[in-house]
Amino acid sequence: MKTRSSAAAPAPARSVPAPARRATTKPRAKKKPLKDDRNKPKKPPTAFFYFLEDFRKTYQQENPDVKSMRDIGKACGEKWKTMSFEEKVAYYDIATEKRAEFERAMAEYIKRKESGDFSEESDYE
Repeated sequence: MKTRSSAAAPAPARSVPAPARRATTKPRAKKKPLKDDRNKPKKPPTAFFYFLEDFRKTYQQENPDVKSMRDIGKACGEKWKTMSFEEKVAYYDIATEKRAEFERAMAEYIKRKESGDFSEESDYE
């Protein structure tokens, strides 16, 4: 049986030349990072993250020797996949409620921003 390292054949030469590279290239324009607006409301977590919060508490009580968030996350993901929709509804309800609060806060933020109640730059800087 031949192995690649012992019986490697030389690669055949290309009959078609490689495309020529441009001698002069334009430097790409750097994108300016967007400024974070600290007054803007944050998006709420999904239903899975509300479940993860509850699951983490119970899992750590049942398995005090497991300290790795990776292991906890894997166990949580497996549990979430096997749960029925009826079991997930409570978490979807919480997420929907938080999403509605976010939408109200975002509407208020846009209204205040358009009226000029606060400046573009944060007061914290």
